[in-house]
Amino acid sequence: MYHLQRAYDYDAQSGQHAVLLDRLWPRGLSKQKLAGVVWEKDATPSTELRHWLHEDHEGRFDSFSTRFTQELTDSEAAQQALQRIRSLHREHGAVTLLTAARDPEHSHLSVLAKVLKQRGKTAH
Repeated sequence: MYHLQRAYDYDAQSGQHAVLLDRLWPRGLSKQKLAGVVWEKDATPSTELRHWLHEDHEGRFDSFSTRFTQELTDSEAAQQALQRIRSLHREHGAVTLLTAARDPEHSHLSVLAKVLKQRGKTAH
């Protein structure tokens, strides 16, 4: 199971296994607060795609989902990052996916979780 959560709300003392999935470190968040969290930049949207989405988030999210899924598929670095996340999942069961986005359910994390679940079924 993959849980989606804001990085700012994450409690390192919770014992949850977590992965930060933002290309940039969350503003104002100390590295100490996310101690033990794996940072997988390679499994995040490209800078160009991120900027494109932010121009019109509401109207572009479906297209963004398709384009981001394609980026994940086409990038060897992204595929390796996805494998590392799946390995964490196999080892620990639940993994929390973290982002600085205000609404993780309507961010790249929801697309990423869907990709992890779909491909995860055949990756074992």
